[in-house]
Amino acid sequence: MLQQPAPKNLNELVFEVSRRRTFAIISHPDAGKTTLTEKLLLYAGAVDLAGAVRARKNQHHATSDWMELEQQRGISITTAALQFDYMGYRINLLDTPGHQDFSEDTYRTLMVTDSAVMVLDSAKGIEPQTKKLFQVCRLRHTPILTFINKLDRPGQDPLGLLDEIEQTLGIGAVPMNWPIGNGPTFKGVYDLINKQVLLFERTEHGQRRAPVQVHDIHDSALAGLLGEIEYRQLVEETELLDAAGASFSREMFLAGEVTPVFFGSAINNFGLESFLRALIDFAPAPGPRASDQGMIEPDHQDFSGQIFKIQANMDPMHRDRVAFLRVCSGRFEKDMLLHHSRLGRKVRMPRAYRFFAREREIVEEAYPGDVVGLANPGLFNIGDTLCSGKLIKFDSIPRFQPEHFCILHNQQIAKYKQFNKGLEQLEEEGAIQVLFLRDSLRKEPILAAVGELQFDVVVARLKAEYGVDTSVERLPFSCARWVECGPGEENGIIWPMSSKLAQDRDERLVVLFQSEWNLNYCQEKNPGIVFKELG
Repeated sequence: MLQQPAPKNLNELVFEVSRRRTFAIISHPDAGKTTLTEKLLLYAGAVDLAGAVRARKNQHHATSDWMELEQQRGISITTAALQFDYMGYRINLLDTPGHQDFSEDTYRTLMVTDSAVMVLDSAKGIEPQTKKLFQVCRLRHTPILTFINKLDRPGQDPLGLLDEIEQTLGIGAVPMNWPIGNGPTFKGVYDLINKQVLLFERTEHGQRRAPVQVHDIHDSALAGLLGEIEYRQLVEETELLDAAGASFSREMFLAGEVTPVFFGSAINNFGLESFLRALIDFAPAPGPRASDQGMIEPDHQDFSGQIFKIQANMDPMHRDRVAFLRVCSGRFEKDMLLHHSRLGRKVRMPRAYRFFAREREIVEEAYPGDVVGLANPGLFNIGDTLCSGKLIKFDSIPRFQPEHFCILHNQQIAKYKQFNKGLEQLEEEGAIQVLFLRDSLRKEPILAAVGELQFDVVVARLKAEYGVDTSVERLPFSCARWVECGPGEENGIIWPMSSKLAQDRDERLVVLFQSEWNLNYCQEKNPGIVFKELG
């Protein structure tokens, strides 16, 4: 049953923290993650039709995929921050990239969420990217709710899917509802929490809420509505689940040891309202964050926040840079004067935004769990801490080891300044790292990325946002190491023949290897040299 926020009392900060829910949605590509995001907005009343964002006084067609390349390819590339209200709660939803080639942005986002929703395709079950993202959540003991999607299509046996979750991911799977039918016969779900049968009707293109009929499972009319065979199967399966005695433990959920599982169809809006209510009920409010001064509680009176994402040119009409900040404690106010821990100076916050996909509005105040966008004149880097009161620094947000490399060619030499400015901003966002070959007449930059398709993003954005035509030349390297050695030691290092020496923007030595075997060989031949995964 949905819990309401505690009544507002003298401690406004405690109240505001209690009604925040900040979560990310993770999945393998094509599991229906972005569709689920839109439908949650529909049921929360944030949109009138799926895909149509209610912003200011006009209707604007939009989704969480705001970048042109995302809309062309039908995949999410950047994390979209969406904020809306539901049943007295303030929801911060981060729709993360699901494509395997955009995982670095996803990983960073998972560092600042309080819970996650894992979306699975009922026909495919656990897929590689899902497993990888789940492991990131597990490292942080992030509570995970599971939504098994696409029940409107033929899929695996529900019991088999629960077993696969437990065997593959090593986490307990507790069903919260149970599907009635499968594929074309999918009619609804049995709510195991409230002991109700929910039968849905399809709507045109799934743009509106699905009408629902609520029945007791012993209702004599159900056999006629479902068919005798399907009704008997439902009764047998629910009796089996009751006999199995699988019960949900909130304590184990918050510890990341069990996941509540919901079945439904995002495209048809089946099972979504009960899932949204359970999400609000189960997901935790913002919790403490680790810093160099110990754990910082969200209801601490001093403000603190951390930058976890930087995005340039979200508004194509303005060459702006936005730094996304997760509020960790206290109350954020417009025009605050804050300590910038890395720079060791104070900075004023005259402009802060709340986002709804591409739409933005000025933020007057924000509380722990909220995500706000700050105008970034080059002051902020990923991982920076901003605070009032006592100076603190939150634990750093890790970078991730690049696995793909290419040379980026500028096809328009006359646009040298635009080329370098765009590349500098893209590197600042953390999407790629820029290297340069040492002792070479070729001065073109080398791009290093976690996912190969990120190179296409760089080419597309340089063209769309800076008017520069570029091309890439793939390189045969698979890993890079930053080299730490004393004065004069570099000349004595034995390098594999196929390796290349490069340097980053800080002129630190980086070596590129074609294989793990080459890397291991180099380490064996140079036992006194430190090879770091990241600079």
